[in-house]
Amino acid sequence: MFIDRVTIKVQGGKGGNGCVSFRREKFVPKGGPDGGDGGKGGAVILKATNHEQSLVALKYMPHYEGQNGEGGKGKGRHGRCGEDKIVKVPVGTVVYDDETKEMLADLKEDGQEFVAAHSGKGGAGNIHFKTSTNRAPRIAKPGGEGECKVLYLELKIIADVGLVGYPNAGKSTLITAVSDAHPKTAPYPFTTLNPNVGVVQFKDFFRFTMADIPGLIDGAHKNIGLGHDFLKHIERCRIFVYVLDTAGVDERNPIDDMKSLINELEMYKEGLSHKPAVIAANKIDLLESDEIIDEIKKEFPNYSVFPISAKENSTAVELVQELRTMLESIE
Repeated sequence: MFIDRVTIKVQGGKGGNGCVSFRREKFVPKGGPDGGDGGKGGAVILKATNHEQSLVALKYMPHYEGQNGEGGKGKGRHGRCGEDKIVKVPVGTVVYDDETKEMLADLKEDGQEFVAAHSGKGGAGNIHFKTSTNRAPRIAKPGGEGECKVLYLELKIIADVGLVGYPNAGKSTLITAVSDAHPKTAPYPFTTLNPNVGVVQFKDFFRFTMADIPGLIDGAHKNIGLGHDFLKHIERCRIFVYVLDTAGVDERNPIDDMKSLINELEMYKEGLSHKPAVIAANKIDLLESDEIIDEIKKEFPNYSVFPISAKENSTAVELVQELRTMLESIE
């Protein structure tokens, strides 16, 4: 199951209470206060990791608490601090306050952390309240309460290359051919309902990630169809591959499709369509002539066009090599 949106509740641990205590030692009459401080509670920390690909674990466990701190003790001993609660989330998770909708954190890197709920401070023991006029204070501060928040988490997949195209254009078949991902493929639209990420690896161990995003339709920027569920994942990709059905299996025109794809990206977020991109002219095995390929090259001279048949891995070798070259130049 792929989950990319979830609401969770986080509660920082309560600080331990300060201690009221007095020295009780032989030959030390009226020894004075020696109550120690309470330990601080544990915080709730969200930690981004590449080992998580979905927020599904948080969906079934939506409540997280830091450990409470221990109370102070006599002889000036401080209470033990509560342990932090580490919650692992996928890289690309964006954290919002569920009430105000304010963005609190954008966890883009592996190992990046965000303190989702701060812990309560430990209370002061009576040793801190001794004065020249009050030598036997019988007061101590209670531990502070930890923060309590309701957070809305949204996952935006981070991939080097994103496949953009209409339903049934062959995106899933392409990512299956060139990477280790094996999404469902079938000869009908909307086979892919959730993003799939695969790793493309070369013999010299260079690798990059490729994301197969659910098919786009006209009006996606208005949240029609999969709408924003698609677009929020594609916006983080460094390079786009526009996958076009050159054979017109669904009676579509690839040139019109390309123009519509560019328009949908730009309408969703200004400048998104200006990212580095290439065109994968797919399904050439069904073409009777190269006329449509020539038309695509003429209509979009600013894009490199790679005629491929996603069913045949060998036809995508040049495409994959070009993507590597582009990524190395960006880095």
